[in-house]
Amino acid sequence: MLAAATVLTRRDALAAATEVLAAAGIDSPRADAEWLLAGILGVGRSALYLDTGLPSALAARYDSAVRRRALRTPLQRILGWEEFHGLRFRLTDAVLVPRPETEVLVDWALALLPPPRPGRRLTAVDVGTGSGCIACALAWRRADVDVIALDVSLEAVAAAKASVTSLGLDGRVHMVVDDLLTAVQPGRADLIVSNPPYLPTGSLGSLAPEVRDHEPRLALDGGPDGLHVIRRLVSEAGRRLTPGGVLALETAGGAQAPAVADLMNEAGFLHVLVHNDLAGIERFVAGRG
Repeated sequence: MLAAATVLTRRDALAAATEVLAAAGIDSPRADAEWLLAGILGVGRSALYLDTGLPSALAARYDSAVRRRALRTPLQRILGWEEFHGLRFRLTDAVLVPRPETEVLVDWALALLPPPRPGRRLTAVDVGTGSGCIACALAWRRADVDVIALDVSLEAVAAAKASVTSLGLDGRVHMVVDDLLTAVQPGRADLIVSNPPYLPTGSLGSLAPEVRDHEPRLALDGGPDGLHVIRRLVSEAGRRLTPGGVLALETAGGAQAPAVADLMNEAGFLHVLVHNDLAGIERFVAGRG
């Protein structure tokens, strides 16, 4: 696919890789080719255009990475990491690749918390933490917030712990293997936040190959109508919140967001609001206990 010779330059390798990825139907072939080569070389993308030879061993690694991407393996899984809220998170097959839309959930959750006050610490709970991106972003942005990060998957918790440690947040982000909120004491949480499984089971087969074939089904499948996990969360969250505490959820958007708002209203949450994602779609729902 790519010539594995010392005379191959970075520019030549990028051009060949871009052609391969374009032929495979990748939406952003040039950018993906750049990210893959930058990851292998350990340099920024701007350094790729130096007219420098690419040693045969690195050319072979690049060829392998490009082949994987052409088969629709997500770029982030080939690189082994993704950036979220300015922080880098380790990825394994057990965790969902963090999405930019979920950064909006973090921003909104932070805005819904009480402002910092000397001597007061707050507790946030991240349900279904996966890579740990929400939990770590909350703790990183608010030094007065301690986070309990929960996931039913032991493998996901192990991956998230690695990121927690690399970010120096071991003392403030506490990982727990748990099914939803059973490990959280009543009245403990000032904030409960989650990007739960919310896709209807019947829709999974129509997802893009990068999602359908490479994301953990446990993080996607929300049951027949996509609301199985969300119903449980809304039902269980109220008694775990402090008075006035916030439950903030990501949904599939569209008709699901107002449906989740209805569930929160029916469960007795107050000041239930719906918030748009980056594309202007109603996707996030929050209410106070």
